[in-house]
Amino acid sequence: MPVATAYAVSLQGALGHLIEVQADVSSGIVGTVVVGRPDPSLQEARDRCRMAVTNSGLTWPATRRVTVLLAPADLPKRGTHFDLSFAVAVLGAADQVPIASLADTVFIGELTLSGGLRAVTGVLPMVMAAARRGVRRVFVPEPQAREAALVPGMEVIGMRSLGQVVAELNGTEVPEAEPVAPISGGRLLAWRGQDRGEDLDLADLHGMADARFAVEVAAAGGHHVLLSGPKGSGKTTLAERVPGLLPDLSAEEALELTAIHSLAGALQPGDALIRRPPFFGPHHDASRASLIGGGSGSVRPGEISRAHGGVLFLDEFPLFHADVVEALRQPLESGEVTIARGLESATFPARGMVVLAANPCPCGDYHPVARHNRCTCSEVRRRDYRRKLSGPIVDRIDITRHLLPVQPWELRDRFSVPE
Repeated sequence: MPVATAYAVSLQGALGHLIEVQADVSSGIVGTVVVGRPDPSLQEARDRCRMAVTNSGLTWPATRRVTVLLAPADLPKRGTHFDLSFAVAVLGAADQVPIASLADTVFIGELTLSGGLRAVTGVLPMVMAAARRGVRRVFVPEPQAREAALVPGMEVIGMRSLGQVVAELNGTEVPEAEPVAPISGGRLLAWRGQDRGEDLDLADLHGMADARFAVEVAAAGGHHVLLSGPKGSGKTTLAERVPGLLPDLSAEEALELTAIHSLAGALQPGDALIRRPPFFGPHHDASRASLIGGGSGSVRPGEISRAHGGVLFLDEFPLFHADVVEALRQPLESGEVTIARGLESATFPARGMVVLAANPCPCGDYHPVARHNRCTCSEVRRRDYRRKLSGPIVDRIDITRHLLPVQPWELRDRFSVPE
């Protein structure tokens, strides 16, 4: 029997590589062998695909030797999204699917034992990588067809099962199938306040003329900002309104940002292209991996990359862990994050505004005017607290402003509200 070749995409960070999934069915020791540096999830694909083919009413070559090569063989591959390409390549080598129908087509999806097609993370960057290599047709799980269709010029075919994919490749009537399962670990519930930032506007603020001007200049030039001041001076209130100053993302920027969210597993089936600059404000107890990126197994983008083109707000910045603070050096200076793990290196964009907020002392009550100062911290404690803002980080901040609490007369002055 001839060798059949299907195509898939392997992701290394946000970079995608087109992978040839070559299958050969021949005589020899009965079994299924996968070569080409597969990870454990791809080794398990042998059993998933075999049961999916059998339970779809198709025939798995159980009495022959099946060899599957993932080329290029020197590139590490991981993920369950290879399942669909694995199965159709074997069916093509077994003469159950025309080999010609697999040409110039990428197959993305995880298979269930019953033959259903499950949604996976990272569909958009995979399709973008395939388009750059000249591929013009892609099979994806049905709920993610809209996500894949965000790539211009790509023919997207959304399917619910392996049986439907085989019928489409054979040119026969596509059977009905059960709805596709959602992404494992996806966001099934949402809290009421997740979109509260959409209604925030800088025009709502009274007074704070100097601080407002500072963030307007920062937003116009894409500068990083440090806001310092006693508690209640409006640091958080001001930072939350910065995204409202930014214009809509361009088509290229929107596609790049949406691809990052897809890679992070934050893009739900049916979500549209992200047009507005995002805003993220992680807690000061956030780990380095969650903020910068990383994780065990596959490398995922962190909050600073998800805020690409928007605003990352780090409140109570001196309370962040020291390793997190020092890890911000590279993205603040170069606008990207590079994470190296063994033989793998992943680079994610991080060209967004970083807004830092800090109290002048641990208790947050220090005021430069003596009669308003209620601080109980010693000068040594204040100095040690400020020292947590390391010099290399402060040097990368373009604008620093110290905020003072709004005075009562400013709340009554109608000219203090910008028109």
